[in-house]
Amino acid sequence: MNTDFSNIYINGEWKKGSSDRQMVNTNPFSGEELVKTQAGSKEDLDEAYRAAKAAQTEWAKELPQNKRAVIEKAIAVIQDNEKLILDWIIQESGSTYMKAVSELRASLNIMKEAASFPYRMEGKIMPSQTAGKENRVYRNPLGVIGIVSPWNFPFHLTVRSIAPALATGNAVVIKPATDTPVTGGLLFASIFEAAGLPKGLLNVVVGKGSEIGDEMVSHPIPRLISFTGSTEVGRHIGEIAGKGLKKTALELGGNNVFIALKDANVEQAVDSALFGKYYHQGQICMAINRIFVHQDKYDEFVELFVKRTEQLKYGNPAEKDTHVGPLINKDQVNRILKDIEESVGHGATVRMGGKAEGNVLQPTVLTGVTNEMPLAKNEIFGPVAILIPFSTDEEVIELANAYPFGLSGAVHSSDIQHATAVAQEIHTGMIHVNDQSVNEEPHMPFGGEKESGLGRFNGEWVLEEFTTLKWLSVQHTPRNYGPFINDLK
Repeated sequence: MNTDFSNIYINGEWKKGSSDRQMVNTNPFSGEELVKTQAGSKEDLDEAYRAAKAAQTEWAKELPQNKRAVIEKAIAVIQDNEKLILDWIIQESGSTYMKAVSELRASLNIMKEAASFPYRMEGKIMPSQTAGKENRVYRNPLGVIGIVSPWNFPFHLTVRSIAPALATGNAVVIKPATDTPVTGGLLFASIFEAAGLPKGLLNVVVGKGSEIGDEMVSHPIPRLISFTGSTEVGRHIGEIAGKGLKKTALELGGNNVFIALKDANVEQAVDSALFGKYYHQGQICMAINRIFVHQDKYDEFVELFVKRTEQLKYGNPAEKDTHVGPLINKDQVNRILKDIEESVGHGATVRMGGKAEGNVLQPTVLTGVTNEMPLAKNEIFGPVAILIPFSTDEEVIELANAYPFGLSGAVHSSDIQHATAVAQEIHTGMIHVNDQSVNEEPHMPFGGEKESGLGRFNGEWVLEEFTTLKWLSVQHTPRNYGPFINDLK
């Protein structure tokens, strides 16, 4: 398995990008330089897309057992190189050891699910309104899929598109996030090369979004763009894709709510909220953004939540007992500190934390927050918890739905039916009762509503995204076309 990530990967070859830019990849905790990669240009991207298109034609015809075998071999390669991959996830994305292990496990799970897809390309035979005719519906691959991967869960959220795309007969071109070019792209070139994937079916072009980002979407070859990232960038991608009549699968930002109702078990709710808020420093699209607690339980919840948060270890993500590691870069730290400062200026109180040490932002808790403050309005994407009291179900439902996002959420109550009734009123693609918002299972539909995205990943739902349907009818006996033809005889 290749471990030199100074080159990009096109048509089965490792080559220097032809851009004059160099991408310097650094460890967000230590600042150590990890690798320099010569960036790809628009010409490189065009070469990658053309190689993918040429290779996909034969891959679409490949026997299902052979497609499955490549996915299974890639799984084995990952398992054989687990330490290498974990080290890269920790060093490149600032993941704690606990998060890196979980990310790798989730990646293997979606690959195992995708290994079944070559045998799930089901069609249909249906009746016809015309005598002697048979209707057939075929499920076919789209062709070439462009994947723009994120930096927060780069390994998992990239393979979540790669494996289903290849398994359903497509080819892929990947543009990884500039902060995580290895775990969001180049590692997969190495993994699938070792797994025996035919040349051209997987290509990785590392480059600046300002140089190749728009071309990644507007290029005439890809038929679908799979993107995970911010709503702002997702909207821009959707606009470009729309002009080319391309499909998109967009998993975007969230302003996810956690609701502890009047009859919630406080200790259970606090445990859930801690995980959903601070896991991977809160740098997760599904992470809790706003924590609403019924006023009758608010003081008890705050006291226990602060006590538990004080016990979280923050710092070096490579130490196995670290809970909270660094944010991906200084810009993210400064953005969050600004929102904390502005929210405090509007009356919020910092109960603990609120300071940064390098790129490590201390686990932070604020009370006295209202739904209109910056920390409530904006997606935090960091280890900052805001606790907001409410008085009635109707009030918290209105507060929860106040913003145009709808990715995930959670509702806690000792009465399952009560919690479920409230959960049904939250406008979101996913929501969990007596749990927290960070959940993903490889066979369940993953995606959001409103400005949190379009489409669904995982299971049978990603099959719908990454394939297309073709209606083919067969006229078994001569058709009577009525007067139109009879009058000519």
